[in-house]
Amino acid sequence: MNLNILSLEDKPLFDSFLKNNRYSLSAYHFASIFVWRGLYEILWQEIKGSLCVFFKDNIGCFMYLPPLGNVMEPGVVETCFKIMDSYNNNPGISRVENVEEKDLGYFEKSGYASYEKPGDYLYLREDLTGLSGNRYKSKRWAYNYFARNYSAGIQPLSSKDRDAALSLCGNWKQERKEKFSHPLYQKTLEDNSSAQKEAVENFEGLGLSGLSVKIDGKLCAYTFGFKLSPDTFCILSETCDLSYRGISEFIFREFCRGLKGLKYINIMDDSGLENLKKVKLSYCPQRVIPNYVIIRRPK
Repeated sequence: MNLNILSLEDKPLFDSFLKNNRYSLSAYHFASIFVWRGLYEILWQEIKGSLCVFFKDNIGCFMYLPPLGNVMEPGVVETCFKIMDSYNNNPGISRVENVEEKDLGYFEKSGYASYEKPGDYLYLREDLTGLSGNRYKSKRWAYNYFARNYSAGIQPLSSKDRDAALSLCGNWKQERKEKFSHPLYQKTLEDNSSAQKEAVENFEGLGLSGLSVKIDGKLCAYTFGFKLSPDTFCILSETCDLSYRGISEFIFREFCRGLKGLKYINIMDDSGLENLKKVKLSYCPQRVIPNYVIIRRPK
């Protein structure tokens, strides 16, 4: 079967499938798929009315999402596994990622197995904007410190900030690489910077919105994301010059304040990194949204 290579022109088609159901995981948005183009060859095909998305690199091939559509015809999932098998020397790495809990039953009834991966952190927006109570004491202090000590300007992030944002991202990556030597963290940094580059270079085409913080005209922090559902916004990325104390707490709170009319903020998963998990838990999530991977049932 011939597969199509993903391009920005495919966004309307993907959006038409993604809007058919309400999803909670951040992976269910065209931007979340597209930004990984620097790391994977992203392929897709409609199979019996379902949109099927495959990620392929020199290690192998997997499905980034389960088949998308209102009704999944019998045999679609097994056809997808056969496509993955055709690329994989080891069929054991053929898998379907980012499966929501509500869809597990379908795969279990179809004879597949599953395991859980790190889930997305979901927050009440009013908690992140108010920072009320003792549990947010350190966050309020950091925010107030930055606001008192720096004359910062905030404005919407735009494609005009492209070069400055990519430069800041490169500096941030190098600083974090020197501070944390764990191999998984180093790989996550490389992956993150690749995804940010794709997002920043295609900012408007992907329908992203964001916020920037500038001091003396210099971009010192930026963040961006997308509306995932009628009441939820997903923050896809945040990058800061951490030499400015409190800047991360400042831009995060200000961005959430601007997302009026939304109830929830999704800030994605922790990639299995303990330091990132600690930071995300420190903001007191309402819940962590379960995320599953589907594999063939061991014989």
